[in-house]
Amino acid sequence: MTQTQSHPGAQRTGWVGWVFFAAVMLLIGAAIDIFYGIMAIIGPNTAYFVGPNGRAASFDVAGWGWWSLVIGVGLALAAFSLLTGRTWARIFAVVVAAVNAVTQLMSLPAQPWWSIVMIAVDILVIYAVTVHGKEVRA
Repeated sequence: MTQTQSHPGAQRTGWVGWVFFAAVMLLIGAAIDIFYGIMAIIGPNTAYFVGPNGRAASFDVAGWGWWSLVIGVGLALAAFSLLTGRTWARIFAVVVAAVNAVTQLMSLPAQPWWSIVMIAVDILVIYAVTVHGKEVRA
């Protein structure tokens, strides 16, 4: 373990790769959210889902597409800013990943497996950034 010139007390360990992993995962999630957002915006506007009790529910796909596009852009900004190692970038990345996880919870009935995978990725991103985020600055 070597000490760096910029922060004499900070040590850089092998765990710093977790933060780069988080940035790459945020970027992949951003690309997928932006793709889904664009497809929802240019596709049909309303979808109907039948629930377990037999009732049909109307769902505004274009509105969800815009939300997905905004979250995707936020994820991309968080991914690029996370590589700077600054504290505000880590906080921003955690907030955007948490919002994306909640968004995926809302789409759980429509896409259960994909939502579970994306929630797991968001949890890994939050873990990597909160536990090993300070090492990037070093």
